[in-house]
Amino acid sequence: MALTRSDKQDLIDTYSAGLAASPHAFLVNFGGITVNQDTELRSKIREQGGSYAVVKNTLAKRATTGKPLEGLHDSFVGPTAVVYHPEDPVGIAKTLTEFAKTVPAIEFKGGVVDGQPVGPDQIEDIAKLPSREELIAKLLFLLQSPVTSFVRVLAAVPRDFVVVLDQIAQKKDEG
Repeated sequence: MALTRSDKQDLIDTYSAGLAASPHAFLVNFGGITVNQDTELRSKIREQGGSYAVVKNTLAKRATTGKPLEGLHDSFVGPTAVVYHPEDPVGIAKTLTEFAKTVPAIEFKGGVVDGQPVGPDQIEDIAKLPSREELIAKLLFLLQSPVTSFVRVLAAVPRDFVVVLDQIAQKKDEG
């Protein structure tokens, strides 16, 4: 069934509100996967807080004009799905690469991370990065480390003083 002009405009509006507005998105060729595999991929992406949208290429190009995904207009060819997340590109990239290992029919076309285009080969590199939570934990550890060291140094002075007094007291008891 052919889409009417209003249906096309509704799709463009939907694309503009979702995938075109997201700073992190990956384009995937989903041709050759089964419905069950597609459903499994969608659920894994939803678990990560992301979205998966099969797009009509010409309408997606219109919706992404002037947006971060505009640099990938050449990749909107053939069966295209856009996987996007408003905050965590690493988690989505990990989910996609893990799924692509089990289902080799999935092919990466490219992506956008923080508004910058990335190639298909770079998506696997992004997946190898630590997650946002791991980076925050490392940052907190690094910020806490100097404070902890400073507290230990401050605590060492009275502790050492008490040890010296104890040794003096032991010498007096012996002598």
